[in-house]
Amino acid sequence: MSLAKSVVTGTVYRTPEKRFTQNNVGVSAFILNIGDRDEMLVRVISKRNTLDELVSSLNKGDKVLVEGRLQTASSKMDDGTEKRIYEIDANTIERWGEITASSGSLDYGSDDIVKFESDDMSNELINEDEIPF
Repeated sequence: MSLAKSVVTGTVYRTPEKRFTQNNVGVSAFILNIGDRDEMLVRVISKRNTLDELVSSLNKGDKVLVEGRLQTASSKMDDGTEKRIYEIDANTIERWGEITASSGSLDYGSDDIVKFESDDMSNELINEDEIPF
């Protein structure tokens, strides 16, 4: 179920991986920790080719800002309990810079911003049932 547009910041918890659907469409995904003190994990998926280069360059511990559509799903575990899964279908991903010792300010790295164009038809290429994650 798609809930709403969301914008979150967090730390890459698991290094991104790329898989392909049966139709040979690439889907990149990584896990983002959006909690400050406790782990609050969200899966970030990207079906857009424009984000591939940035997503593939991410490493565990990198800070990012993600904008996209928040979705929820439930999965039945082996013991019969249901687990709720949160994921964001990313439209924009921005890498956040590090604090520099000399200036004490943030370098946001505006060259790393990748935006989704509204006329991109990538959502029509694959069904959500085909996402291999």
